[in-house]
Amino acid sequence: MTSHLDPTVRHDMVFLFDVTDGNPNGDPDAGNRPRTDDETGHGLVTDVALKRKIRDTLALAAGDDSRYGVFVQAGHALNPRLEASYAATGLTLGDKKITPEQAKAARAWLCDHYVDIRLFGAVLSVGKTGALGQVRGPLQIGIARSIDPVYPTDHAITRVTQTKQEDIDKGESTEMGGKWTVPYGLYKAEIYYSANRGSQTGVDTRDFELFYRALEMMFDHDRSATRGKLCPRGLYVFTHRDAFGSAPAHRLIDRVRVERATSRPSEATTENGGTDLPARAFTDYKVTVDDTSLPDGVTLTSLMV
Repeated sequence: MTSHLDPTVRHDMVFLFDVTDGNPNGDPDAGNRPRTDDETGHGLVTDVALKRKIRDTLALAAGDDSRYGVFVQAGHALNPRLEASYAATGLTLGDKKITPEQAKAARAWLCDHYVDIRLFGAVLSVGKTGALGQVRGPLQIGIARSIDPVYPTDHAITRVTQTKQEDIDKGESTEMGGKWTVPYGLYKAEIYYSANRGSQTGVDTRDFELFYRALEMMFDHDRSATRGKLCPRGLYVFTHRDAFGSAPAHRLIDRVRVERATSRPSEATTENGGTDLPARAFTDYKVTVDDTSLPDGVTLTSLMV
């Protein structure tokens, strides 16, 4: 088995992706403005936004395999799916005398049928199925942060027709709108896999194969004019020898360094070697990975590079 596909050991990952002339994750509380750190100006993409794309792409990649249903899916209520786990395991809906063993059996059924519960976990204590508790997911995805500050731009746009007939009757011919974009941003997300939790939810090698494939292909299946051009730029998987791990995660994650390239002749450079012009392409950065003297028991697999 290839080490980075092994569900019985711990993995720590760095995922790089970039956006060009698009909005990677709008904030609904700010008019859909791209999310940023208010203090530093760095761009942010939430874990929720990334998992939504992964969920949708996993389902496409798996085809009709019954183990790859998606629990959190647009247009589908959660309660009927939870109730199905009761019927499948012989439980009675609304029964408050469910034993821990019975609840465990219902959670196992849900994990086996829904890949997003198996990988990311879920809160199951809702509606009449409040006795099921929750599943703690083995894959935890952090909020992605851009390497440099980003500068969101609000573009005024017009539409050549009106929403209301009475506005046309008044002589109005256009309506104004707007859209936000980031000219360019390179983002870094950290992903952690717990083999202990993976053994509880039933993660297998195929889950990892499809998860990596989803990370590589998810932006191609989520295209829109608003999102612009989103591209995966690298996935670096540090694999440990066992479930406990051979080194703290942050020491491994820090081995992946992203810096501005200084070899572009079209750019002026400052005295300290920096650049005066903003980045506008992935080639404006240099990614280096320190794979020397890795801790004993840790291997590195570089994907999508």
